[in-house]
Amino acid sequence: MKHEIDLKNYQIRTDLIVEQVTDENNVSTKVYDENGIKITTVEVDKNMSEQINKKVGDYVTIEFDDVTDSHNQEIVKKIFSEQLSEIIKKTKIKDSDKCLIIGLGNDKSTPDSLGPLTIDKVLVTNHLFMYGQVEEGFRSVSAIIPGVTGTTGIETSDLIKSVVDGIKPDFLIMIDALASQALDRVNKTIQISNTGIHPGSGVGNSRKEISKDTTGIPVIAIGIPTVVDAVTVVSDTINYMQKHYAFHKKFIKNPLSKLVSSTQINYLKKEVDIEKEDKINLLGIVGSLNEMEIKQLILEVLTPIGYNLMVTPKEVDFIVEKLATILGEGINISLHEKIKKEN
Repeated sequence: MKHEIDLKNYQIRTDLIVEQVTDENNVSTKVYDENGIKITTVEVDKNMSEQINKKVGDYVTIEFDDVTDSHNQEIVKKIFSEQLSEIIKKTKIKDSDKCLIIGLGNDKSTPDSLGPLTIDKVLVTNHLFMYGQVEEGFRSVSAIIPGVTGTTGIETSDLIKSVVDGIKPDFLIMIDALASQALDRVNKTIQISNTGIHPGSGVGNSRKEISKDTTGIPVIAIGIPTVVDAVTVVSDTINYMQKHYAFHKKFIKNPLSKLVSSTQINYLKKEVDIEKEDKINLLGIVGSLNEMEIKQLILEVLTPIGYNLMVTPKEVDFIVEKLATILGEGINISLHEKIKKEN
């Protein structure tokens, strides 16, 4: 098919490694379940780094269903703090090492405010170490919200490098909002890595990277996808429509109800796939395309007219506050031995 517009410049945005790794990549991956939460660990070596365009290092992805009730929050916080502690250990960071926590993002844009909100929850102790007023079991921790280039006029990476040169931490922890290419991962996935970060990636405005290569010290990145693009919304809706149809055909006897919900059962939790003939009958010519071809078609339709917008759930303000609490308290547990013992 001949295109008037070069689509290679337009990508379906994602920052999650689990959405970029396939069986063909032959990446070292481990997937397991803990208390109903899916945990995926990925180790990227030099050979795989070029294939999937991810830096060499360790990645952990934590996928969960809900954090709106306190019980689930505690479970997610526990698993997050354990995985973060493991990443810190793998990065060979000592208990006495000084930490600088950086909350990336724009606090005036709710989907991008995860970093600044998390900083409000972390325990900072560096000023106490200056006066010798710290009990055993705590490490020196500083925190900063550098803002965004559009409001400060300063490149975020340059601002952070200046702070690093001034207070000389031994490692960085950076929190930022990410982008996903799956609706079911938005606000329901935490990614941790020891490979650094690109500020602004969550809103498709990627800046200079901040990593050990640019700062000279280890950089642990923590992110949660808070946005998807319109291509993802449309393509996932088409996919859900197919699953909905297949579910009703298999489990609902009345054929007239195939496209009308008559049950509260979550059809996504049922292992049903639509038959090829039904897919074509339901979607016409579009039904003859595979999932990637459908996404490419939607991308081709929306991008030239400027409608491939970034989208976030309507209740994002409530959920981001909950997620910031999980990250902030989880970071405190991982960094301070005394808090870890109390939990």
